[in-house]
Amino acid sequence: MRKIYLLLLIVFTGHIICAAQKNPDSLKNDSTKHLTGATVLGYLTELPVLSVPASVSLLSPAQLKLQPENSLVSAFNTVPGVRMEERSPGSYRLSIRGSLLRSPFGVRDVKVYYDEIPLTDAGGNTYLNAIDVNSVQGIEILKGPDGSLFGANSGGVVLISPVNRYNDSSYVSAGLNIGSYGLFHENTALQNRSDNNQLNINQAYQTYGGYRQHSNMQRNFVQATDKWNYSGKDQLKFLGFYSDLDYQTPGGLTLSQYQTDPHLARLPTKTLPGAIQENIGIGQKVLLGGLVNEIHISDRIRNVFSVFGSYVDFTNPFITDYENRYERTYGLRTYFELSGKPEKVINWKMNLGLEWQQTNSDINNYGNVAGVRDTAQTLDKINTNQHFIFARYLADINKRLHVEAALSLNFYDYKFRNVFPNNEASFTDRNFTPQLMPRLAVSYQFADDFIWRASVSRGYSTPTTAEIRPTDHMINPNLQAEDGWNYETGFRLRNSDESMFLDASVFYYRLNNAIVGRFNPDETEYYVNAGGTSQPGFELYFSDWIVRKNKVNFIRGVQINESVTLNKFTFTDYHNATTNYSGNQLTGVPGQVFVTSVQVRLPENLYVFAEHNYTARIPLNDGNTTYADHYNLLQAKAGWEYVFRNKNRFAIYVGVDNLLNEKYSLGDDLNAVGNRYYNASAPRNYYVGLNVTL
Repeated sequence: MRKIYLLLLIVFTGHIICAAQKNPDSLKNDSTKHLTGATVLGYLTELPVLSVPASVSLLSPAQLKLQPENSLVSAFNTVPGVRMEERSPGSYRLSIRGSLLRSPFGVRDVKVYYDEIPLTDAGGNTYLNAIDVNSVQGIEILKGPDGSLFGANSGGVVLISPVNRYNDSSYVSAGLNIGSYGLFHENTALQNRSDNNQLNINQAYQTYGGYRQHSNMQRNFVQATDKWNYSGKDQLKFLGFYSDLDYQTPGGLTLSQYQTDPHLARLPTKTLPGAIQENIGIGQKVLLGGLVNEIHISDRIRNVFSVFGSYVDFTNPFITDYENRYERTYGLRTYFELSGKPEKVINWKMNLGLEWQQTNSDINNYGNVAGVRDTAQTLDKINTNQHFIFARYLADINKRLHVEAALSLNFYDYKFRNVFPNNEASFTDRNFTPQLMPRLAVSYQFADDFIWRASVSRGYSTPTTAEIRPTDHMINPNLQAEDGWNYETGFRLRNSDESMFLDASVFYYRLNNAIVGRFNPDETEYYVNAGGTSQPGFELYFSDWIVRKNKVNFIRGVQINESVTLNKFTFTDYHNATTNYSGNQLTGVPGQVFVTSVQVRLPENLYVFAEHNYTARIPLNDGNTTYADHYNLLQAKAGWEYVFRNKNRFAIYVGVDNLLNEKYSLGDDLNAVGNRYYNASAPRNYYVGLNVTL
């Protein structure tokens, strides 16, 4: 398999060179030519992706529509360096250039924003699974530590767009998607555009029986955004959503159980009941909303100011207990931008801002009797405060050299109090020393369509609330923050008509005080700082319309995409009282991932899309004694769109997932007690759907 992909890379390289030479005169154009390709908003201002001096990837609405419309997993996994898992329907995990050791479930160590509002709370937890797929209209992924603008993180930043900024017309749409294992997913949307106002409302309901026993999920979702341009470019936005998600968790299997009957839920043992007996699962209600105001004080000065809040009601009956969490978050984010005069040789922008968040959590654990809450075990309160001040200077010199210098000062503290059984009268404070997070980046435009970039940045990630107070119910104030330095270089290349794009990068991230989870014999979890990690890697993304806008032949267009992730992540100076893990492969991280896709456009708005994902074997424990086998996933989708009365559209599609019928686990339980590592994913399955837009 590796030899096949090496051959493909050689072929792609040759094709890239040829594509770049299709129009050799394009390299001789005026050096001041503006790069007009895709743009990113992740650096506080709109910038051409080609010239951004950072490793950033985009998922456009068109790319998202090619993927299955029931989960974000396939779309995220097309991005090199990104791994998203779904252990059971509705149970997301996400890592960017890192490991999922900190995330037995949920999303941690990645900062996620919903437009200008943090979806990640002050305690470091992100309820990404609360969002319906069809409400996402674009994703930007900033890879590597980028805390200079977005606060403490070492895993990266994800920016979710709830509204398609390229579609400002009025419309009504509806969609329906059904498939194997009881899949049913419907969504509706309304957008109304007037002279100075744009209202967008989305609604969705999804239910899915799941392949395994005890894996049913359902989600109700409503989202609303309203943008009011009250004066010229000045605007006020309201953003908010409500999500009600319930899903069952079947639990992990041993290797023999996984091989014999992978659709089973976790079985009972002599000492512990199984998943069905204890009715384990997640109940999650999330309400989030905020206001974002952008005002242009002058032609060169603007300010963005947002206030936001959220409330989470979380329930988790598990094998060992029954947990209730009630989390209230509120905060603000603001920044000023001062721009230089564009006619100058040096075109520059400067930002100064701050973000502040407070999350107050009531974390209560009870006994679990077949999914019913029993007597109290431990009741705790944890109040977490996280805030940072940031500054950035970005200069464009002669429209060739791009320089960025950024710095943030990060503050983090929490206080905790045991309500039961100790009945503590006052809170205990835990303050972390304020940390500086610098970033220096540069890119140089050698030609109109070729740019080289390099950067160095510091990562810093504080322990999350779920790590400070894990499932063993013991608050650990001794847990330290992770920190490290990331060094990176790469280049971007496109051809003159922007039908071909290549993005390649190499990086090295050295992490200290890595946070890893460990299990007690009763399967409760706790976290420790375990030395560090060494994380060198290579990433490549290549896309090309090898046939484009052909209106004569049967094949009207062909696009190929290739995503390559190669890394050698290892533990450094990691050992416990009996075992030294230094030099072992980082748990849960495959060494190679290749994702290849082909889109074929046919007459009458017909299309066919196919995607292949090869993921190398994955170590399942820190000792590297057990691995999940490599797997090849093949999915395909075909559709037809009919356009009538100018802008009205009717679309129908059919798809198949896991076409090769692979036995694999998309989300293993790492370092699992009793060697129950495996969560089997569905074999070959099908779906069909339709969308109507008026």
